[in-house]
Amino acid sequence: MAAPAGSQPNRLERRKARTRAALIGAAQSFLADGRPDAPILDITRAADVGLGSFYNHFTDREQLFHAAVVSALDGLGATFDVLTGELDDPAEVFARSFRLLGRLHRREPILSKVLLNNWATTPIVDEKGLVPRVRRDLAAGVAAGRFAVGDIELTLALITGAAICLGRLLHDDPDRDDADSVDRMTEDLLRTLGLPAADARELSRRPLPPPDISLPG
Repeated sequence: MAAPAGSQPNRLERRKARTRAALIGAAQSFLADGRPDAPILDITRAADVGLGSFYNHFTDREQLFHAAVVSALDGLGATFDVLTGELDDPAEVFARSFRLLGRLHRREPILSKVLLNNWATTPIVDEKGLVPRVRRDLAAGVAAGRFAVGDIELTLALITGAAICLGRLLHDDPDRDDADSVDRMTEDLLRTLGLPAADARELSRRPLPPPDISLPG
């Protein structure tokens, strides 16, 4: 029996999507291992795809690695959007997102290392990833009168630096209580953003979504 009209292109698109996802997943593993100079042949072998398939999706290794970082950041940001979707207070949105990000480092170490090793290579003006979402939440907090921020871009740089340094600290000191450390840093950042001390402490200690909700990786 002949295949229904239009079925072949659909199968082709699904196969192409699987190949691209396999290449991005392999690239993320190399990035997590600190190997941004891995040969393309090694990447395709890890992805279990042919070398020729690589060039159907990417022009070079750098383009693939950039896509791998953006994919990780944007997937994580999309997850945070879901996990904060019911919140009305932009200060609580920020607090929950930062606390979830901090807990990622122990829960999803491979994804964590991709972010920590390569976050700085993703331009702060990119339209995808975590940075534009933090910028959005800061602006919403200012508009709502919750944050006292004079320069959103400077504050964004401060938060980004705090997030990266916190992740590295949690990797370097495996005996440190990650939840407590993350929550205390969240409290400090909320106070820096202009929240009263009592509000900052309360928001940084509220229950988080159930732990069975998986983060992307």
